[in-house]
Amino acid sequence: MGALSLQDTARLQRLTQPQGRVILALDGLQPDVGQEILWILRDCLSGEVLLARSLLSATHTDLAVLIREVTQALDVPMAGVISDGQRSMRRAVAHALPGVPHHLCHFHDLQEAAKPISEADRHAKKVLKKHVRGVRPLERAVEGRTDPEAEVIRGYCSAVRSALTDDGRPPLAAAGLQLHNRLTAIAQSLERVEKRGPCPRRSGACRRSCGVGWTRRHRCGPRCV
Repeated sequence: MGALSLQDTARLQRLTQPQGRVILALDGLQPDVGQEILWILRDCLSGEVLLARSLLSATHTDLAVLIREVTQALDVPMAGVISDGQRSMRRAVAHALPGVPHHLCHFHDLQEAAKPISEADRHAKKVLKKHVRGVRPLERAVEGRTDPEAEVIRGYCSAVRSALTDDGRPPLAAAGLQLHNRLTAIAQSLERVEKRGPCPRRSGACRRSCGVGWTRRHRCGPRCV
């Protein structure tokens, strides 16, 4: 159904005629090395996919044929093209649409410009990781325990693990800075717990019952944790 809709040139003309021009976006997706590449040509103004086709190669000659096919199917001119910096794409646009402005994708531009910052952020994350090693021994120490204190310890360990494995998406999300913020929040939470001190109602009987301030008669409250 998707392929048939893209072959309906009359429908594509109705969608693009009111705007009077097309800004073409060109990109390819290869699921795995050696497999066909799915090339997508989309209009940035309407968001409509104009052509989608799988090719075994990614030469500028093959891509130029796709661009010309889209150009011939529409009644409005191509005002510009957006793609990444792949050489075959640049040459294909130059051959099929001479004189039409060709701009690199904003995300790729930002990615290139942010490379120095991304490298520094990656190094900062490595340094931060060294300061939070040893989560596994803490988890083993409370393994098999079901008391509230053990649950709290496991919760903090899970929070640290989650912070370490979240890589973010540079350059839009700095993984090192994100890790710093999350570890800071965890450290501040631990500091607040430490300042509260032990529960004032933790009697000997209470400790013998559960070890963290719980008895059958009363609940000591959050200061026990």
